[in-house]
Amino acid sequence: MGRPKLLLPWGDTTLIGQVLRRWKASRVDEVIVVIQPEDDALAAECQGACVVRRTPAPAQMKDSICYGLEAAAEQFGAGPGDVWLVAPADMPNLRSQAIDALLDAYTTCGDVGDDAARIIAAAHQGHRGHPVLFPWSLASEVHALSDDEGLNVLTCRHPVVEVEVADSAMFEDVDTPADYAKRRPRL
Repeated sequence: MGRPKLLLPWGDTTLIGQVLRRWKASRVDEVIVVIQPEDDALAAECQGACVVRRTPAPAQMKDSICYGLEAAAEQFGAGPGDVWLVAPADMPNLRSQAIDALLDAYTTCGDVGDDAARIIAAAHQGHRGHPVLFPWSLASEVHALSDDEGLNVLTCRHPVVEVEVADSAMFEDVDTPADYAKRRPRL
Protein backbone atom coordinates (compact mmCIF):
# COMPACT_ATOMS: atom_id res chain seq x y z
CA MET A 1 0.00 0.00 0.00
CA GLY A 2 3.01 2.29 0.30
CA ARG A 3 2.03 3.36 3.83
CA PRO A 4 0.33 1.79 6.86
CA LYS A 5 -3.04 0.75 5.44
CA LEU A 6 -4.86 0.62 8.78
CA LEU A 7 -4.15 4.34 9.21
CA LEU A 8 -5.52 5.34 5.79
CA PRO A 9 -8.47 7.77 5.86
CA TRP A 10 -11.88 6.08 5.92
CA GLY A 11 -14.79 8.49 5.91
CA ASP A 12 -14.54 10.55 9.09
CA THR A 13 -11.98 8.19 10.67
CA THR A 14 -9.25 5.75 9.66
CA LEU A 15 -9.60 2.25 8.30
CA ILE A 16 -8.88 0.75 11.76
CA GLY A 17 -11.17 3.33 13.34
CA GLN A 18 -14.02 2.11 11.14
CA VAL A 19 -13.25 -1.54 11.91
CA LEU A 20 -13.29 -0.83 15.65
CA ARG A 21 -16.49 1.19 15.32
CA ARG A 22 -18.20 -1.86 13.80
CA TRP A 23 -16.93 -4.24 16.50
CA LYS A 24 -17.91 -1.85 19.30
CA ALA A 25 -21.41 -1.51 17.83
CA SER A 26 -21.83 -5.28 18.15
CA ARG A 27 -22.60 -7.20 21.33
CA VAL A 28 -19.04 -8.40 21.96
CA ASP A 29 -17.78 -7.68 25.47
CA GLU A 30 -14.21 -6.77 24.56
CA VAL A 31 -12.25 -5.94 21.42
CA ILE A 32 -8.60 -6.95 21.35
CA VAL A 33 -6.18 -5.66 18.71
CA VAL A 34 -2.72 -7.22 18.41
CA ILE A 35 -0.14 -4.89 16.88
CA GLN A 36 3.58 -4.71 16.26
CA PRO A 37 5.43 -3.62 19.43
CA GLU A 38 6.73 -0.39 17.90
CA ASP A 39 3.51 0.75 16.20
CA ASP A 40 2.62 3.75 18.38
CA ALA A 41 0.56 5.44 15.65
CA LEU A 42 -1.70 2.40 15.29
CA ALA A 43 -2.02 2.03 19.06
CA ALA A 44 -3.20 5.65 19.26
CA GLU A 45 -5.99 4.88 16.76
CA CYS A 46 -7.26 1.93 18.80
CA GLN A 47 -9.04 3.94 21.49
CA GLY A 48 -11.45 1.82 23.50
CA ALA A 49 -9.88 -1.49 22.48
CA CYS A 50 -7.41 -3.61 24.39
CA VAL A 51 -4.13 -3.15 22.51
CA VAL A 52 -1.67 -6.02 22.80
CA ARG A 53 1.99 -5.54 21.95
CA ARG A 54 4.26 -8.50 22.49
CA THR A 55 7.86 -9.33 21.75
CA PRO A 56 8.69 -11.03 19.54
CA ALA A 57 6.33 -9.37 17.13
CA PRO A 58 3.74 -11.76 15.71
CA ALA A 59 5.18 -13.32 12.57
CA GLN A 60 1.85 -14.63 11.30
CA MET A 61 -1.85 -14.29 12.01
CA LYS A 62 -1.82 -17.38 14.24
CA ASP A 63 0.77 -15.72 16.50
CA SER A 64 -1.43 -12.64 16.79
CA ILE A 65 -4.36 -14.82 17.75
CA CYS A 66 -2.30 -16.60 20.43
CA TYR A 67 -1.30 -13.22 21.90
CA GLY A 68 -4.90 -12.05 21.81
CA LEU A 69 -6.13 -15.21 23.54
CA GLU A 70 -3.51 -14.80 26.26
CA ALA A 71 -4.65 -11.21 26.80
CA ALA A 72 -8.31 -12.29 26.92
CA ALA A 73 -7.52 -14.80 29.66
CA GLU A 74 -5.15 -12.55 31.64
CA GLN A 75 -6.96 -9.22 31.40
CA PHE A 76 -10.61 -10.25 31.14
CA GLY A 77 -10.67 -13.69 32.78
CA ALA A 78 -11.84 -15.46 29.61
CA GLY A 79 -12.28 -19.18 30.05
CA PRO A 80 -14.77 -22.05 29.82
CA GLY A 81 -18.17 -20.86 28.66
CA ASP A 82 -16.70 -17.92 26.73
CA VAL A 83 -16.19 -17.53 23.00
CA TRP A 84 -13.73 -15.61 20.86
CA LEU A 85 -14.18 -14.19 17.39
CA VAL A 86 -11.59 -13.57 14.71
CA ALA A 87 -11.51 -11.27 11.70
CA PRO A 88 -8.68 -9.44 9.96
CA ALA A 89 -8.26 -5.76 10.83
CA ASP A 90 -8.52 -4.67 7.19
CA MET A 91 -12.25 -5.35 6.79
CA PRO A 92 -13.91 -1.95 7.37
CA ASN A 93 -17.23 -2.96 5.80
CA LEU A 94 -17.82 -5.90 8.15
CA ARG A 95 -21.23 -5.31 9.69
CA SER A 96 -21.90 -5.45 13.43
CA GLN A 97 -25.07 -7.37 12.50
CA ALA A 98 -22.89 -10.19 11.11
CA ILE A 99 -20.94 -10.33 14.37
CA ASP A 100 -24.17 -10.42 16.37
CA ALA A 101 -25.61 -13.13 14.10
CA LEU A 102 -22.73 -15.42 15.10
CA LEU A 103 -23.29 -14.69 18.78
CA ASP A 104 -27.00 -15.46 18.33
CA ALA A 105 -26.19 -18.73 16.54
CA TYR A 106 -23.87 -19.77 19.34
CA THR A 107 -26.58 -19.11 21.91
CA THR A 108 -29.07 -21.08 19.80
CA CYS A 109 -26.65 -24.03 19.54
CA GLY A 110 -26.47 -24.11 23.33
CA ASP A 111 -23.58 -25.30 25.45
CA VAL A 112 -22.01 -28.08 23.41
CA GLY A 113 -19.05 -28.67 25.73
CA ASP A 114 -15.43 -29.50 24.93
CA ASP A 115 -16.21 -32.83 23.28
CA ALA A 116 -18.38 -31.31 20.58
CA ALA A 117 -16.90 -27.84 20.18
CA ARG A 118 -18.68 -26.03 17.38
CA ILE A 119 -17.23 -23.25 15.34
CA ILE A 120 -19.67 -20.67 13.96
CA ALA A 121 -18.67 -19.08 10.64
CA ALA A 122 -20.27 -16.30 8.66
CA ALA A 123 -21.24 -17.39 5.16
CA HIS A 124 -22.65 -15.68 2.11
CA GLN A 125 -24.05 -17.56 -0.88
CA GLY A 126 -22.26 -20.76 0.09
CA HIS A 127 -18.85 -19.21 0.84
CA ARG A 128 -17.37 -18.80 4.30
CA GLY A 129 -15.86 -15.52 5.38
CA HIS A 130 -15.31 -13.48 8.53
CA PRO A 131 -15.89 -13.23 11.36
CA VAL A 132 -15.51 -16.74 12.76
CA LEU A 133 -16.55 -17.62 16.32
CA PHE A 134 -14.71 -20.26 18.35
CA PRO A 135 -15.64 -21.71 21.75
CA TRP A 136 -13.03 -21.04 24.42
CA SER A 137 -12.28 -24.77 24.58
CA LEU A 138 -10.41 -24.44 21.26
CA ALA A 139 -8.00 -21.77 22.53
CA SER A 140 -5.55 -24.41 23.70
CA GLU A 141 -5.60 -26.01 20.26
CA VAL A 142 -4.45 -22.76 18.66
CA HIS A 143 -1.34 -22.80 20.85
CA ALA A 144 -0.69 -26.42 19.83
CA LEU A 145 -0.81 -25.78 16.06
CA SER A 146 2.47 -26.38 14.27
CA ASP A 147 4.28 -23.55 12.51
CA ASP A 148 2.79 -24.50 9.16
CA GLU A 149 -0.80 -24.77 10.43
CA GLY A 150 -3.38 -22.01 10.64
CA LEU A 151 -6.83 -21.69 12.18
CA ASN A 152 -8.32 -23.41 9.14
CA VAL A 153 -7.04 -26.67 10.66
CA LEU A 154 -9.53 -26.20 13.49
CA THR A 155 -12.37 -25.85 10.99
CA CYS A 156 -11.38 -29.25 9.58
CA ARG A 157 -11.20 -30.92 13.01
CA HIS A 158 -14.43 -29.59 14.49
CA PRO A 159 -18.03 -29.11 13.35
CA VAL A 160 -18.71 -25.76 11.71
CA VAL A 161 -22.12 -24.13 11.72
CA GLU A 162 -22.48 -21.63 8.89
CA VAL A 163 -24.61 -18.55 9.46
CA GLU A 164 -25.85 -16.84 6.32
CA VAL A 165 -25.26 -13.07 6.40
CA ALA A 166 -27.01 -10.58 4.18
CA ASP A 167 -24.04 -9.10 2.34
CA SER A 168 -20.60 -9.93 1.02
CA ALA A 169 -18.68 -7.52 3.29
CA MET A 170 -16.93 -10.49 4.91
CA PHE A 171 -14.93 -10.92 1.69
CA GLU A 172 -14.04 -7.23 1.32
CA ASP A 173 -10.62 -6.73 2.80
CA VAL A 174 -8.30 -3.92 1.75
CA ASP A 175 -5.04 -5.37 0.44
CA THR A 176 -4.21 -3.17 -2.54
CA PRO A 177 -4.54 0.47 -3.59
CA ALA A 178 -7.29 -0.69 -5.98
CA ASP A 179 -9.22 -2.30 -3.08
CA TYR A 180 -8.88 0.92 -1.12
CA ALA A 181 -10.06 3.10 -4.01
CA LYS A 182 -13.03 0.80 -4.70
CA ARG A 183 -14.25 0.41 -1.11
CA ARG A 184 -13.37 3.76 0.47
CA PRO A 185 -16.35 5.91 1.37
CA ARG A 186 -16.41 9.46 0.08
CA LEU A 187 -17.48 12.33 2.31
